[in-house]
Amino acid sequence: MISNSVAFLVESGRRVFFDAEHFFDGYRANAHYAIQAVQAAEVAGAECVVLCDTNGGMMPDEISTIVHQVRQRTGVELGIHTHNDADMAVAGALAAVRAGVTQVQGTMNGYGERCGNANLVSLIANLKLKLGIECVSDEQLASLTEASRYVAEVANMPTLNSQPYVGGSAFAHKGGLHASAVSKVEHSYQHIQPRSSATISGCLSPTCPDAATSSGRAREVCPDAELTQAQARQLLEEIKTARTRLSPDYSPPFSLVDFVSMVEKRSDNARAGDISSQVMLKVRVDDEVMHTAAEGNGPVNALDHALRKALEQFYPDLQVVRLL
Repeated sequence: MISNSVAFLVESGRRVFFDAEHFFDGYRANAHYAIQAVQAAEVAGAECVVLCDTNGGMMPDEISTIVHQVRQRTGVELGIHTHNDADMAVAGALAAVRAGVTQVQGTMNGYGERCGNANLVSLIANLKLKLGIECVSDEQLASLTEASRYVAEVANMPTLNSQPYVGGSAFAHKGGLHASAVSKVEHSYQHIQPRSSATISGCLSPTCPDAATSSGRAREVCPDAELTQAQARQLLEEIKTARTRLSPDYSPPFSLVDFVSMVEKRSDNARAGDISSQVMLKVRVDDEVMHTAAEGNGPVNALDHALRKALEQFYPDLQVVRLL
């Protein structure tokens, strides 16, 4: 059946890649028969025979050994197709490449049946950066993060911060010691340079856990930036505040619905102290709306008094806060 099917497609002018489903489990059960299946596809004209770990349970060393043995018994180009049921899909595919396969199958972000397939994002990065195989150009590698996120959006799947190479946390450092060390010696806690022209761009998380990391981030944006410790700490606090406010779970302590400010001159020859400012406002705290009014020495002072009247019942600490 294998021989006839492959021969028919070849005679029809088609390029034939024969996927040997369950090959590795079949090889463990009956190596002789599994090799015969590969050889039948080769003789019939298959351009490539793809060895499949369909159950996703093979260890990388087993895959390597079997590929070596198949390589000795056939001359056809070999491919690899791994599933991730044992969390070994990428490792198994890389082991197969080292053993001699030249065609690697996978899916973007590892999407696939059950636990998924070999993650093409990790495969591409590892093949190029770790094994030195020019499977993509430097420019294509630099767009890997964008491609990963685009596919996730089209597939209506969430992006994973923990995804290697392209996740938001892939090159983020929350430990103070780690972050400080990276700011001094980048490779101390990073296995690649995430923003070099020959690697993945746009995957360094904006998380800045300490002043040293915020200084490093500033230098990435502006190489000539030199921040003092005070400036770095201020930048850090502003980043943390911005991240908190952008969080989907963030709820502001209050929101100003609307307000009206009026300035009144009490007499024609009024002095500065005779000018009165009044403010009426609405403030929402959670689901409750407070409507208050107050007077003050100028619009800012009046607004301060009115806000305090509305908010002190929710935030009593405001009673000891004074504007200077």
